[in-house]
Amino acid sequence: MFEDIQNRGFQVEFHAHAKAILGTDFPQAIAELEAVLSTLSIPIEEIIGSGGGEAKGTQRLRRALALSHWQKVNFTIEKSINGIKRESISHEVDHVRDFENGTIALEIEWNNKDPFFDRDFENFKRLHAEGAISVGIIVTRGEILQNSLFDLVRRYAQDKALTSVEDLRAIGLNPTRPQQADLARRMQNGTGFEEAWARNFVQSKYGAATTHWRKLEDRVHRGVGNPCPLLLIGLPASVVTFGENLDTAAIAEGDETEI
Repeated sequence: MFEDIQNRGFQVEFHAHAKAILGTDFPQAIAELEAVLSTLSIPIEEIIGSGGGEAKGTQRLRRALALSHWQKVNFTIEKSINGIKRESISHEVDHVRDFENGTIALEIEWNNKDPFFDRDFENFKRLHAEGAISVGIIVTRGEILQNSLFDLVRRYAQDKALTSVEDLRAIGLNPTRPQQADLARRMQNGTGFEEAWARNFVQSKYGAATTHWRKLEDRVHRGVGNPCPLLLIGLPASVVTFGENLDTAAIAEGDETEI
């Protein structure tokens, strides 16, 4: 199950019997997810140009899921006593797919603040308890991708020969004054511009307090989301590609033609 994407470096974990449930009742879901994920690529310019927001690669992933009928759904659970409504709770999930044997909910957390994981798990837990979903799925940056971001961004800086803040502005990036001060401090300590900017960029945009694999596992190991069956998928460093030479400034402005 998911062997093809695991061979490409994707992390895949099952919890609370999710593997048995998916393998028995949802083979179509497995095939659809693997087909969509196996084509995922994120050019490095989209990571740089997004400035920490959702990269266009993950936006393409969302659209591919939508084309396979994984649609946004707002679940509303209402409870009443003797015909009088006492409670109404809504749970919005970005990607939901109905199958013959049940419903699966999926969230992509590319680079939100890590408490979004708590929201996702709480939604999955409540929806599962009410019989609305059979399995919850979360897709996020994998451990190796998170640990590789500095090297990937530094490689981009080296490829583009970025040596100054003016060079950053020339490709459509505008570091804030605190970021410029941090760059200057790092360089005063003997760090070259490429490394100083790469560390500054990754720490400010993709830091430890954002959504990535370790933050996801921390919650699972604490039992957050139990007893909802869970499938966790970590995106690998191999989805990041070089050589497309996309216009970073256009990406930052939202005008770059997508590949």
